[in-house]
Amino acid sequence: MAITTYAELKSSIANWLNRDDLTSVIPDFISLTEAGINRDLRHCKMVNRVDATLDSRYVQMPADWIETVRFGITSGTTYRLELISRDDMLEYRERNSDVAGRPRFYANIGDTIEVFPTPDGEYTMQLQYYAKTPELSDSNADNWLLRDAPDVYLYGALIQSAPYLNDDARAETWAALYSAAMQSLQKASDDTRFAGSGLRMRVTSY
Repeated sequence: MAITTYAELKSSIANWLNRDDLTSVIPDFISLTEAGINRDLRHCKMVNRVDATLDSRYVQMPADWIETVRFGITSGTTYRLELISRDDMLEYRERNSDVAGRPRFYANIGDTIEVFPTPDGEYTMQLQYYAKTPELSDSNADNWLLRDAPDVYLYGALIQSAPYLNDDARAETWAALYSAAMQSLQKASDDTRFAGSGLRMRVTSY
């Protein structure tokens, strides 16, 4: 059967397991699969962008943030802020008496981003980041991942079912299928990202 919606995915999982008594737990298998995907996959379709005003020391990360791709200033001269450690952030503040100015550095602090120097005015910032894939549910029947790679969802959920069903015999097969599907999905994203970036000859003038 085609797997294009949340309902169809749940039905397919039940069919593959040959069980009709798992209605209450199959959504858990899917949720656990989504958690693993968000940890392991970095696909171009997961990249999101936020444009906002930067006028304080701390910026709240988006609720669906996983990992920053690029964080920069887009007002005036456009440039990327440099990621530093929390220890370096503290050292920079101490060494420079916590001076205010045009931000140049940032660090991840909990669910916030800290910038240094603290902005001395309002700047326009842009945050590009990997976002969590929208969770499937009865009210959200599909997402880009289910449309592009239903096999990832299916095999991932089957893996999650194995401990619940004490079904170790098939877990290895499902894990292999899931790994192959994830690798193929990641490769497709990487190929898109680097398409057209072939080697170029560098000519040096003397």
